[in-house]
Amino acid sequence: MTLWHLVTKEIYHQKLTFGLGILSILAAVGVLVAELTLFKSHDEQTKAILAEKEARTAEEMAVMEDDYRKIMLKLGFNLLILPKEQRLEDYYAEGYINSYMPEEYAHRLTSAGLMTIQHILPSLEQQIKWPERGGRAIILVGTRGETSVAHLAPKKPMLLAVAPGEIVVGYELWKSLGLESGDKVKLLGEEFKVSKLHPERGSKDDITVWIDLAQAQKMLGRQGKINAILALKCICAGNELWQIREDVARILPETQVIEVDTKVIARAEARERARVTAERALAAEQDNRARLRRERENFAAWLIPLVIIGSVAWIALLAWGNVRQRRGEIGILRAIGLRSGQILLIFLAKAFLLGIIGAVLGYAAGFAVGVVSGELTPGTETAGKLFSPGLLLLALVSAPMLSGFASWIPALVAARTDPAEILREE
Repeated sequence: MTLWHLVTKEIYHQKLTFGLGILSILAAVGVLVAELTLFKSHDEQTKAILAEKEARTAEEMAVMEDDYRKIMLKLGFNLLILPKEQRLEDYYAEGYINSYMPEEYAHRLTSAGLMTIQHILPSLEQQIKWPERGGRAIILVGTRGETSVAHLAPKKPMLLAVAPGEIVVGYELWKSLGLESGDKVKLLGEEFKVSKLHPERGSKDDITVWIDLAQAQKMLGRQGKINAILALKCICAGNELWQIREDVARILPETQVIEVDTKVIARAEARERARVTAERALAAEQDNRARLRRERENFAAWLIPLVIIGSVAWIALLAWGNVRQRRGEIGILRAIGLRSGQILLIFLAKAFLLGIIGAVLGYAAGFAVGVVSGELTPGTETAGKLFSPGLLLLALVSAPMLSGFASWIPALVAARTDPAEILREE
């Protein structure tokens, strides 16, 4: 009679006890697997939620940045670099610039590698009388295409250059003078073609005309001179006005920087506030998900040990009851020649088999509960994400050890019992 045959006979005659033992292991393994699967489901859902929020935030910020750039295209430059000797009270009071600096300053600024300034546009501005139009007071601005910043990728210009021989006219001038696109006009003896008529802006632009910078320098006798450099603060860290002033002063010490267009500044501040708000919302979501996980961990911290201890105690009671119930059979087996080690193996093999069956059923039950009760939508894809070979291996190893540990003392008592004493009692 083989050991395996004795084990199967033992299980067959003690079906209820064996079944109750399997249920005990199933409960312990099932609770462990279900809780760990729920943890994994929670973590996967957390990653999905945060990834979605991060993607949505990035998309919203991209849209906001694009909107901000479009607004800046409409509102214009927000930095003005002037000659150092220009009195700002005169500029604010009279609205135009009466000091000059070399045009080379613009080239020096673009080649300096500053990260905080983009869209650099040198210009020459002067208030004059328009002799061909009855001495009308106007502001003449000579400008050319924006100078590309050397270290940055080329960007779409905020203002298009005025071609030589063409003129752009402000709203009040073209309306009062009856000018139309394509008209020929004379200014300071030079003939120009009206290429564009600006809409009303409600500023000095309405009495301004724009021509090519080189032509303006020649007409005003200011060859190689400009009196302003328009620029745009970048949307980046370190773009505070004091920092820009320090950077420009280091490169162009004979200049000064002022910030204009408060609407642009307000938009930039609103964008920054929106970014901070989005980051705080993401952090709050992370904290909330972490709090939920801690609550679940606290619950599992007492439930899992409680179930495992209960399972061990129950298996030990079942094993102890089985040993006491079958003392007579144990005595007969010892009397016909089975050694104490073989008796011990019979009970431990039964416990090991009980643990294997309970582990398989417990893992299946716990995994199913974890998938169905988890935060992810149940399905094949979800099951694939949550399945853990390591957890299955843990169940298959720990459950037989658990069962064997619980059955060890009763099995040892059975193996060490004197058969003569047992038979005499029987």
